[in-house]
Amino acid sequence: MPALKPGTILNTPEEDATITEAAMSDPDAMPFTDEEWASVKPLARIGRPRMATPKVPTTIRFDADVLAALKSSGRGWQTRVNEAVRDWLKLHSAA
Repeated sequence: MPALKPGTILNTPEEDATITEAAMSDPDAMPFTDEEWASVKPLARIGRPRMATPKVPTTIRFDADVLAALKSSGRGWQTRVNEAVRDWLKLHSAA
């Protein structure tokens, strides 16, 4: 269980039992069973699929005019810079 934030107030066992009993008595709001939770957990993933080779964040300094020109090319400018550097490396490999 993750650490609780300071000041977090938990239900007492009696309060928890009352809440569970109320939920179980409402057919329109039945809590999920363990099997139901297991079936929906894979669907709960939010965001892009994980990449086989994820990109690594870094900091690089560009002249202001160079950066402005790159950004003015529109969405995907960072991907295009990545490809341009990859092409440069193919031509200028150390080996």
